[in-house]
Amino acid sequence: MAIITFWSNGKEQLGKTLSAVAIATNIAIEHNKKSLIISTSYKDRTLLNCYHDEETDKVKRGILQNSRKMVELGVGIQGLFTLLKSGKITPDIITDYTKIIFKDRLEILVNVETQNQIEQESDIINNYFEIIQMANRYYDYVFVDLDNSIGEQQISQILDKSDIIVEVFSQRRTKIKEFVETREKMPILKDKKTILLISRYNKDSKYKAKNLKRYLNEKNEINVIPYDTLFFEAAEEGTIPDLFLKLRKMIDKTDEHAIFIDEVKNASQTILDRIEELKFRM
Repeated sequence: MAIITFWSNGKEQLGKTLSAVAIATNIAIEHNKKSLIISTSYKDRTLLNCYHDEETDKVKRGILQNSRKMVELGVGIQGLFTLLKSGKITPDIITDYTKIIFKDRLEILVNVETQNQIEQESDIINNYFEIIQMANRYYDYVFVDLDNSIGEQQISQILDKSDIIVEVFSQRRTKIKEFVETREKMPILKDKKTILLISRYNKDSKYKAKNLKRYLNEKNEINVIPYDTLFFEAAEEGTIPDLFLKLRKMIDKTDEHAIFIDEVKNASQTILDRIEELKFRM
């Protein structure tokens, strides 16, 4: 069981959530493990939209249909927070508050906005870590989409206790400089459990992974998730699982979409291998 946290410094959207979605979905399809994606953002439907079509109000997962409503009072993070306050939360009960994507393989836990939750938001933020720890006792992999809005104290706590940190950044020069500055201030980002990932990757940029590895004096390979039009469209249409099931069957490995899915698989395997490597070091 492992906590895999996706994080990036700064307010700008760098593809952190979609990177977590891509890797978690791939692992769910390719490996027989029970996984959960937890969103710590508030009023951000990016994770939900990857698997849910608002226009048809349906969860799209390609091979399974979910009869549970996507939005109702008492579900998601708020429902778990209510149980947490009453002392009734147990690891196995978390799945009652998630949305099933692939049965016994992938679920998501979102921060559903309700009036009552708005009033409780600060309390919920302070209890994210406990919910993550509880989930880690039930799921094989807990993927955390860590949002900066929850505050430095909670961010530090979650990063410290994560088994793997996926530091997401972009090929923009200013963002690379920001990453360098952040890593100097946060030694944990130089730790063996931190994996570097470039999102929306452009292989033709001069800031390609090979050059950045040398510039950053990074010993390990820097993983990438290329920009892919089909992927970003599917993320808005709620068809991510369908897309991944389709792309895994591609034969032409020179196709841009095949390259995209191969890089996602490479990043996924890097994470799984690092988890196993660090287990032997404990």
